Amino acid sequence: MQANKKNINAFEALEEAHRIAFAPFVFQASVSLRKLGILDYIFENRKGGGPTAEEISEKLSLSSYGVGVLLEIAETSNIVNKCEAGKYELSKVGYFLNYDTTTSVNLNFTNEVCYKGLFHLDDAIKTGKPEGLKELGEWPTIYEGLSKLQPEEQKAWFDFDHHYSDNIFDEALQKIFQKDIKTLFDIGGNTGKFSIKCAEFNKEVNITIVDLPGQLKIALANAEKRGFKDSITGHPIDWLSENPQIPTDADLIWMCQFLDCFSEDEILKILKTCADSMDDNAELIIVETFTDRQAFKASQFILEATSLYFTVLANGNSKMYPASVFIKLIEDAGLQLHEDCKIGEYHTMLVCKKKSQ
Repeated sequence: MQANKKNINAFEALEEAHRIAFAPFVFQASVSLRKLGILDYIFENRKGGGPTAEEISEKLSLSSYGVGVLLEIAETSNIVNKCEAGKYELSKVGYFLNYDTTTSVNLNFTNEVCYKGLFHLDDAIKTGKPEGLKELGEWPTIYEGLSKLQPEEQKAWFDFDHHYSDNIFDEALQKIFQKDIKTLFDIGGNTGKFSIKCAEFNKEVNITIVDLPGQLKIALANAEKRGFKDSITGHPIDWLSENPQIPTDADLIWMCQFLDCFSEDEILKILKTCADSMDDNAELIIVETFTDRQAFKASQFILEATSLYFTVLANGNSKMYPASVFIKLIEDAGLQLHEDCKIGEYHTMLVCKKKSQ
């Protein structure tokens, strides 16, 4: 991501084109360097200029050939640096690739969940369906299959999902419980993390997780393990069914990184269903990572890459949206936007109420 792409010369442009053409090779080499412990070993033995390829091979019981080809591509990809004595150190890129939490979450999600499926991207663009999902299982969307993914796939998916939401929960709880909330609906509760946080924060609140039956089973089991069997209940739903319904007694409806899992028409349907269930005092809170609200280009890049996951694997018709799209959908659903504020590093919180009649 260069500051001014128009100003690069032809040689630089061609070099970048070659890097794109071979990007999968660099990615898989990076996965192997991490999984085989090579990056860890280089960093942990950085004193004295770092280890040689021969030392890495011997200490990690890997062939000198295998270590050699990985280190060669790692050096030209600016992941490691080699001195004249043949010793290796991690570059700054290599350090972040191996030790930055966000990068690790992104890399594992890409490798375990998305990589094989992305091969079917052109078909998904043509059909509007998640054509790559068959690489994980035979489901209409990935959400029906979350509880059935292989352990490494499931872990990578939930690590990715939670990483971009968990860090705003404490700030959100301080905000939403400034008001007297007796009943809260957690729409798309996944593993129940937010609901459990709510129950820990406020012992009086009653929480209903609204989600697919498979996900609901996992979330309620987690809530019971934490001692919240009575205060956290569930309402099974398929939002893609013809006439989805939710109960009508919520003081607050919470949706965090949920609506981006649907097309614009589906989002409108969900918001209208929620609006129909609300009284004049109820609030609906939407928390999302909007593409047009990011302070750094890297954050926008991550979100736009994630859109392709939705295209080819999740459902075939959703994406990471700009805030402008959601603001219009909120209005069209019969809701009014009462508050629009930043929360955490990446997120926006939209607080909505039912339009006055």
